[in-house]
Amino acid sequence: MKTDRLLKDAKRTLVAVNERFGWQGDEADQAWDMLVHAWAGHEPDDDDEVPSDVERRFDRLVKRRTTGEPLAFILGWVDFLDFRLRLKQGAFVPRLTTEFLAQQAIRRLRRRQRPVHVDLATGIGPVAIASARAVPRATVYGLDISRKALTQGKANADRLGVSNVTFLRSDMFSGLPKRLRGRIDVVTIHPPYVPRDEISDLPVEIKSFEPQHTLTDRSSDGLGLVRRVVDDGRDWLRPGGWLLIEIVAAEFKRIAPMLRRAGYSDVKSTHGTLKLTRVIVGRLR
Repeated sequence: MKTDRLLKDAKRTLVAVNERFGWQGDEADQAWDMLVHAWAGHEPDDDDEVPSDVERRFDRLVKRRTTGEPLAFILGWVDFLDFRLRLKQGAFVPRLTTEFLAQQAIRRLRRRQRPVHVDLATGIGPVAIASARAVPRATVYGLDISRKALTQGKANADRLGVSNVTFLRSDMFSGLPKRLRGRIDVVTIHPPYVPRDEISDLPVEIKSFEPQHTLTDRSSDGLGLVRRVVDDGRDWLRPGGWLLIEIVAAEFKRIAPMLRRAGYSDVKSTHGTLKLTRVIVGRLR
């Protein structure tokens, strides 16, 4: 079968189940990525004849996607800013919206001489690796409770040649060296913020394939970790240091008062081009 027909058939298949799973992304782009993956990186022209073994591999990939399995797990990678991260099941899939969180951190780190950045709930490390790559003079820590995710983060940093990021298993700030208390310039977090009773409402590709601890902190309102980072951040940030929280826009009205009561100033809700989430920022007085 020729490439164009194979891709059109796959697109129809993916579109047919799109509403059922509520996944994100363009079906044509997903079909193309899976075909290139099945063809060991070869990018065919529309009128190229697809070898039978490639077609069989491609059909298997499309079938996996129709179960709701995230494309990133099928391909084994996800692009983030200007680099590619490898990932396996057992970790949270980095979102395009989180690129804005990384950009917000990088902008602030670049203004400082020898900055320290801590990324909480780092997963496979997209934000930590991004800031370490962009600001080589920065000292960066990626913290998470999941050994599986941290192992992937370390492997990605090594593969990309990023030497100024350290991954530590930690429940929030607890695993950090004590000498960093009061010396951190930027803290970032994309917390698991789905209320525990709303997990069942999530799309299949999220609730059935990503670890539950990356989706919810088991609190009734989904803000358990937000409250912790707002309070504990005061002890770890230096005066003038920034706390950046990626979360859904509707939560700003609840989080902004928390930040102000805890002694943060310049509290704002910011967003990137996608506008699907917000980065709530606050600077410690």
